[in-house]
Amino acid sequence: MSLLDKFVQVVMPAASDEDRAEARRKAEALAPGNKWLELALSHHRRIEGLFAEAKGAGDGAGRQRAAKELAVLLLGHSNAEEAVIYPIVAERSGKHHAAMAYEEQAMTKVQMAKLERLDPMTQDWLDKLGHIESAIQQHVYQEESEWFPDVAENATSEERELLDQRFAEEFERYHADGLSDQDVARESQREEVQLGV
Repeated sequence: MSLLDKFVQVVMPAASDEDRAEARRKAEALAPGNKWLELALSHHRRIEGLFAEAKGAGDGAGRQRAAKELAVLLLGHSNAEEAVIYPIVAERSGKHHAAMAYEEQAMTKVQMAKLERLDPMTQDWLDKLGHIESAIQQHVYQEESEWFPDVAENATSEERELLDQRFAEEFERYHADGLSDQDVARESQREEVQLGV
């Protein structure tokens, strides 16, 4: 764990499972009428599912496959957020929130690149994956508890229309395996049914 990570944990302790669940419920309640938010939440659920797949895979190939799919989804999702949602977060929630969001996602990309170079059957690989998962959980919590609800509640109808259209476009532009937002949403719903959510 880096010195920066330790500092962040002291300044901003990680949200509890209950806090994250409450933030998710709050965001889901705002999703109807905000297609961009529905899509972002479906990405978040799929990201969580891929972390579970990567940790639960019994062999190196399975871990690498899940981590690769996770990396592709994270890249498409983060680029879409950075291009479309965070500029409005900067206007609605403050520039410091948007700056934090951009920085957190940049660091995740760096950490995912490091994970790719580790042997997937080692404890180092599992530790790195766990570190990335914790960082993303906190990031998603911030989005779902504050930043995204603020945008959903205060966006003008023109901004909402732009968010709905452009978020899907940007995700599809960067999502290398060609899965559409509808595919990700279907997969996320399938996982929820399997997990009994």
